[in-house]
Amino acid sequence: MKNTLLSILFTIAFFSFNANSQNKFIEQIETTIDINSIKDDKVSVTITPPKFKTEEVLYRLPKTVPGTYSEDNYGKYIDNLKAYTKNGEAVSVAKIDDNTWQIRNAKKVVKITYKVNDTFDTETGDGFGKTDIFSPAGSNIEIGKNIVLNTHCFIGYFSDVSDEIDYKVTIIHPATLWGATSMNDLDSSDTTDVFTTSRYAELVENPIMYSKPDYTTFNINGMDILIAVYSPNGIHTAESLTPEMKKMMTAQKNFLGTFNATKKYSVLIYLSDVEKGNDAKGFGALEHPTATTVVMPEAMPQEELSEQLKDVVSHEFFHIVTPLTIHSKEIQYFDYNSPKMSEHLWMYEGVTEYFANLFQINQGLITEEEFYDRMSGKIANAKELNDTMSFTKMSANVLNQPYKDQYLNVYEKGALIGMCLDIIIREKSNGQRGILDLMQKLSNEYGANKPFNDNELFAKITEFTYPEVGEFFTTYVVGETPIPYETFFAKVGVTKINVKVPGNVFIKDKTPYITVNQETKEISIVPNFELNDFFNELGLKGGDIILAVNDINYNLENIYDMLIISESWENDASITVKIKRDGKEQIVKGKTKLTFENKEGYEATDASKTKLKEAWLKG
Repeated sequence: MKNTLLSILFTIAFFSFNANSQNKFIEQIETTIDINSIKDDKVSVTITPPKFKTEEVLYRLPKTVPGTYSEDNYGKYIDNLKAYTKNGEAVSVAKIDDNTWQIRNAKKVVKITYKVNDTFDTETGDGFGKTDIFSPAGSNIEIGKNIVLNTHCFIGYFSDVSDEIDYKVTIIHPATLWGATSMNDLDSSDTTDVFTTSRYAELVENPIMYSKPDYTTFNINGMDILIAVYSPNGIHTAESLTPEMKKMMTAQKNFLGTFNATKKYSVLIYLSDVEKGNDAKGFGALEHPTATTVVMPEAMPQEELSEQLKDVVSHEFFHIVTPLTIHSKEIQYFDYNSPKMSEHLWMYEGVTEYFANLFQINQGLITEEEFYDRMSGKIANAKELNDTMSFTKMSANVLNQPYKDQYLNVYEKGALIGMCLDIIIREKSNGQRGILDLMQKLSNEYGANKPFNDNELFAKITEFTYPEVGEFFTTYVVGETPIPYETFFAKVGVTKINVKVPGNVFIKDKTPYITVNQETKEISIVPNFELNDFFNELGLKGGDIILAVNDINYNLENIYDMLIISESWENDASITVKIKRDGKEQIVKGKTKLTFENKEGYEATDASKTKLKEAWLKG
């Protein structure tokens, strides 16, 4: 997930040309991370800094990282930071905020050390997958088993040091643990890995996951793909998940055609054992230019997990288009502690999410009906949010209220903005071009190393397309007018209809039939509440405690799993529920009786627009 922005590749540079036209070696910031000597669930980090030119410097961990759109303060997980001279003498260090340490007598400093706590086992989830720090952007430290090493959690940067300075990272690890990453290991030994990047921004975009080797590799049209899985109880493997991943990523590459921004791409999948209580609880993914970090519940059945991965990973993979290839100066020069956000989340996240759905109908992975159903769902979700808020204003201010609460709309209305633009371009070009063609033109105009000015993008897009596109931006993206989706659907012969769809048996109109006791962590059915057919058919009553469903135990820690899995239940399927009533446990067996809701949907009804519709969906 949920849900990311900076996705940029940079060329590793070892030499620069100085003002006197003399070549000199660029100093490195060297980091050693020792995951052999974990103590008290903390990893030791040693920094060898460049030679400082000032008496005082600041060492900083990020407050925010690209793609999270939240202030997470990763410096809170750093303990006992100290700085030393070459004689081993400690110099004065003062922590001045959550993420910043002031180092005095900096010219004498040759070494900095500290300990890093992980985030997974301290997450205070609400039971529904929401946590303080989005798990795919966090870290895990489990001695001898797994290290999720999102580099921004372990390594910081210095003030007054060039953004272009190289980083050299040495990781000392047990021979039994293998590091899955898109970076190239420069050390051939089994216990030491060495990686280099040309700047901090590149380092942040390269996560590593250490665990017992469980991975597959394959190549798609010149792109090497790595799928690495950590499943603590061995429920899932890379081999079991790869066939569907390969099918999906092959379809994506076919859809993108000439877009080929990276030669290697890694999918790092961490499966959380939520039943143990101190594991990751925030499910979703965080994209990077050459990788995606995924966190999902391990207890999820393979078919459901594969389906979730298809949607989640496909979204993250499409970020190679934007913002990897096409992005503004706010993205290119991201400030990790005082970020200025771009106003174009409609493109970075919205168009990306639209592609993640469009490619599936385009490549035959879903039906036309399923595609319309997805877009209909996004329309309904967008209407639940502030549909009159300027999208560009929300984007530029997304870290602050009231705009922060509207962030999820980038995946709903943002995708619909992409859809409407696609339809406009298809209509005006008689089906010959669409939004993918537009993104190719923008890629040719800008590219990974040439950012655009935020306030110039709409004019450039209008120049590449049609005046109607510019009018759409002015009215519906910059402006506060809700989008009349039926008008745009009508252009391709699609009409709104009413359909019946299955609802979640545990929730009605956003009101849950179940609740959780925060002390005992038990899930119980809300008393004195009119229950639906699902509960009535099984003879369940208000006050009953749900202990297990189909032999899977549930409580506060994994209630989110239960909700997700229930979405895949079929009507009249056999079900077994273990409950506790009046202090006594009992087993209830029966059939699932799903609830059905009336919902707005869409279908193609105008045969005269079939050719344009086919160009839109299949072109």
